[in-house]
Amino acid sequence: MHPLPTLTEAAAGIAERRLRPLEILERCLEQIARFDEQVHAWVLVDEDGARREAETLGREAKRGQLRGPLHGIPIGVKDIVDVAGWPTRAGSPLWEDRAPPEQDAPVVAGLRRAGAIILGKTVTVEFACFDPSPTRNPWNLDHSPGGSSSGSAAAVALGMCLGAVGTQTGGSLVRPAAYCGIAAMKPTYGRLSTDGVIPVSYHLDHPGPMARSVADLALMLRCMEAPEAAPPPPSAPSDEAEASPPKLGLVAQFFMDRADPAVREATEAALGRLSEAGAEIDTVRFRGGFLQVRPMHRRLMAVEAAAYHRAQFAKDRARYGPRIRELLDEGLTVSGVDYAEALAWRRNFARRVEVLLDGVDALVMPATDTPAPPLSENTTGLPKFQAPWSCAGLPVVSIPCALTPEGLPTALQLVAPRGADARLLEIAAWCEHQLKFGDTIPILER
Repeated sequence: MHPLPTLTEAAAGIAERRLRPLEILERCLEQIARFDEQVHAWVLVDEDGARREAETLGREAKRGQLRGPLHGIPIGVKDIVDVAGWPTRAGSPLWEDRAPPEQDAPVVAGLRRAGAIILGKTVTVEFACFDPSPTRNPWNLDHSPGGSSSGSAAAVALGMCLGAVGTQTGGSLVRPAAYCGIAAMKPTYGRLSTDGVIPVSYHLDHPGPMARSVADLALMLRCMEAPEAAPPPPSAPSDEAEASPPKLGLVAQFFMDRADPAVREATEAALGRLSEAGAEIDTVRFRGGFLQVRPMHRRLMAVEAAAYHRAQFAKDRARYGPRIRELLDEGLTVSGVDYAEALAWRRNFARRVEVLLDGVDALVMPATDTPAPPLSENTTGLPKFQAPWSCAGLPVVSIPCALTPEGLPTALQLVAPRGADARLLEIAAWCEHQLKFGDTIPILER
């Protein structure tokens, strides 16, 4: 059993006065004290401020005054996302002395309005790109937690917070969530504001929630949206046990073909369980394939990252990490014509790939091509299984499904049409209920 309740369980306990915000917070702080020296998930933890806020929220809850659905819930924020009064260092020595922002990013402001306790800033790889961070995978400390939302994923997995904010440009929500055995959602492109988020690529960046269950993701997403958001915010999925089984389109082409054998076997076993529970699963095929995704994705990311960093890179090139330095050098050499070609390709790809969803409720495939790689490989993993959906801007939910024989998590990712975030959460909740991933990180049982 996990030492902490899920976010939705804790929120219900606080609302019903069975749990106190300070009680939940102290349990999270105990997990940080116990494990962070090994895992390195946090850049900053505001223990004193969080305790003061928990005490205030506890008094309000005792009077029956709840600020919102996250009243008293400790949340971590990836350190490329602004939190008022705290520095945003983006995992870079270049920004060690950067002045703290005066305002929360809108996604953080939404969580705070809903009553969340913003506990601290979680580790990101440098400027949310490729150079590995110091964070370790809690399932095996010799393996990567993925990136770039590495600290957020590890912190949630260990119960250091009950939910966390991450971001994805290529695969930085889905991949670390899959490697660390938690759930994550990349919403439809543009659904959540990127204001106050250090950009990597203006056409590809997506903030999103990370938590331990699909219901947690739905609740966080609802609160992270701007109050005036046009689409109706998704609520927590209804009873997944009674929901109708979905019709799923398996994208075997590219994804199953190129998956590591352990990932493929886990995916096939998970699909078998979903089928036995009533899901209809048909294989779908995309004319044109996915081979152009990575070069075009890389081109867009390189140019737009270079545009943002151009002035500082010219002054401080040697202080950037080797992989982001390579990306920025590449972006500065791309011609305007080639950049325009990549933008046109992205627009056309997003339109064409939705054909895969004709006649199905959602697409399904492995979330990653391999389990978490060893630290010795000096990588946070490849975004090739996640980048297509970042390019297309379609909503994605990743849920853990099994452990490999070596004890590392694997996950499914589910993809829905643009704007169908609420329906996707319902489908993911149904799948999560059938799969019943209940494995506990070994170090939590010691």
